[in-house]
Amino acid sequence: MNAPEKPPADAEPHVMKTYGRLPMALSHGRGCWLWDTDGKKYLDGLGGIAVNTLGHAHPKLVPALQEQIGRIIHTSNYYAAPLQEKLAAKLCELSGLSKAFFCSTGLEANEGALKIARKFGHDKGIARPEIVVYEKAFHGRSIATLSATGNPKVQAGFGPLVEGFVRVPLNDVQAIEEVAISNPNVVAVFLEVIQGEGGINSATIDYLRAVRRICDERDWLLMLDEVQCGIGRTGKWFAHQWAGIAPDVMPLAKGLGSGVPVGAVVCGPKAADVLGPGNHGTTFGGNPLAMRAGIETLRIMEEEQLLDNAASVGAALRDGLLRELDGVDGFVEVRGQGLMLGIALARPCGELLGRAAAAGLMISVTADSVIRLVPPLILSHAEAQQIVDILCPLIKDFLASKP
Repeated sequence: MNAPEKPPADAEPHVMKTYGRLPMALSHGRGCWLWDTDGKKYLDGLGGIAVNTLGHAHPKLVPALQEQIGRIIHTSNYYAAPLQEKLAAKLCELSGLSKAFFCSTGLEANEGALKIARKFGHDKGIARPEIVVYEKAFHGRSIATLSATGNPKVQAGFGPLVEGFVRVPLNDVQAIEEVAISNPNVVAVFLEVIQGEGGINSATIDYLRAVRRICDERDWLLMLDEVQCGIGRTGKWFAHQWAGIAPDVMPLAKGLGSGVPVGAVVCGPKAADVLGPGNHGTTFGGNPLAMRAGIETLRIMEEEQLLDNAASVGAALRDGLLRELDGVDGFVEVRGQGLMLGIALARPCGELLGRAAAAGLMISVTADSVIRLVPPLILSHAEAQQIVDILCPLIKDFLASKP
C-alpha cells in the first residue's frame, strides 16, 4: 500500500485545536499493527480507544463493508430498516434485554439514556426528576453528558451545567442508600461498570448487585454505561454480566462497529417503551452501513471466539505487567479486566504517550496517572508479551527519573 505524503509540521492550520496530538500521522494498519506516513510500525495497544474490536483491515470485515457500500449506505429513518432489526435482535439476544435504539456515538447513546430517565420520571408524575451519577465518571462532552460527568477539568468553562444530577462515590453502598432516603425525585442510577476516562475504576460485583436491588426496591432505572467496557472487552459480552444482573438501560458504542461509528441504547422491559414517536431521533443513526458493521462485528467475534481471547490474553497481559512492575517504586496497581487494563502510577505520566510511540507502541494516559491499554480483541499472547516488553522498561525508566 502506498503511504500518503507526510504533511508539513503545520499540517492542520484550519482544524480547531481541540486535541493535543502527537507529531505523527497514521497511514494504514493490519491486525494489531499500524504504520505511520514515514513507514514506522507500531503495536496497537489503544485500539482507537477501545473501538477497533477486530483490529485493522480484518479479512472478514472488509469485504462485508465493501459489499454493503455497493448496495446502500444511508437512507433515513422514515423507512423500515431490516438491518436495524437484525442488529437489535442480536444485541437483545446477547444481553437479555428487549429493544434497541441506534445512534452514531457513545455520547448520543448516553444522551438517549438520560432522556429515557427523565421521561420515565415525568411519566410517574415527578416534575424535576434526578439521576444518581458518580465521582470520576465520564459520559461525554455535550452539555448534558458533561453535567453527568464527574471531572471538573472537562466541565470548566461550560457552565451553567444541566441540573438534575446527584453525585456519589463509586462502590459506596451506604451513600446510595442515603440518597434513596433523602431524594424523593431520583428516578435512575447511571454508572459505568468500569470507568474508562476516570482511571479504569471497576464497580465491584457486590456493588452492582446492591444497586440493582435498590433500583428494584425504589422503582428506579438502572442505567449501565457500557460504551467502553462492553462488546466483549472484559471477556463477557457486557461487563455487568460478571455480576449476574441486567440493567434497564444500556448505552453502547465504540467497539460495536469495529471503527464504523455505531451507538446503541438497549433497554429492558421497564424502559423499552418510555420513548415514543417524536420523543427522540437521529439522522445518521441506524444507517445500513453502520448496522452492517455491527452485525458483522458480532458475527466475527462469535466465529473467532474473541470473548475467550479477551479473557485469556487479558489475563496474560495483566500477569506480565505485574511480574515486571511488582515492587517498582511508583507503581501502584493494575486495574480493570480482560483487555481493558489500567496501570496506575504514583504521579502524572502523560509524557509516556510520546515515549511509547517512539518505541513503537500505541497507548493512552487517562486520569493523569493511569496508562490505559484497550487493544483490539484479536490481540495474541505473543503480542501481549510484546506490549509488556516495550512498555515496562519505559515505565521503570520514567519512575526512576526525577519528577
